[in-house]
Amino acid sequence: MAHRALFTGLVFDEFDNPVEVTFIGSEAFYVVDDAGFMRHIPSEQVDKQVLNSMMELIEGHEDLLSEQTAKMLGQEDIFTLAMIESQLKNIDKQFDTLFETGIPEEGRAYMGMMGFRIVIDIHGDVVRIDQPGIIAPGDEE
Repeated sequence: MAHRALFTGLVFDEFDNPVEVTFIGSEAFYVVDDAGFMRHIPSEQVDKQVLNSMMELIEGHEDLLSEQTAKMLGQEDIFTLAMIESQLKNIDKQFDTLFETGIPEEGRAYMGMMGFRIVIDIHGDVVRIDQPGIIAPGDEE
């Protein structure tokens, strides 16, 4: 199955220029302008870095996130809590499905409006992920 670019519209280069997405065959690539040379970086390479970073933020906080999610859903029963916590603990297994289905355009638009941004270098390495409202690990005082 072809990989979709999960974060279309949310990826920028180190000079704050939006990174375009293109397809070669059925594979998605982020295109970074390197002084006129258009570098094609497999979107999966960038997307996995971002998802792994998000997964690190979740690890160890599944119980708190489950409680807050259940409250937002208005379903604070033990079964809902257990289901949500199980999903969070096995989030890495859901990446393949996410790569196949992608993040809906409305979801990406909302992420962008909230200030979510990914900054990559010309090699496709994630330099920074801006996630407003997220406390960086180590700043949890």
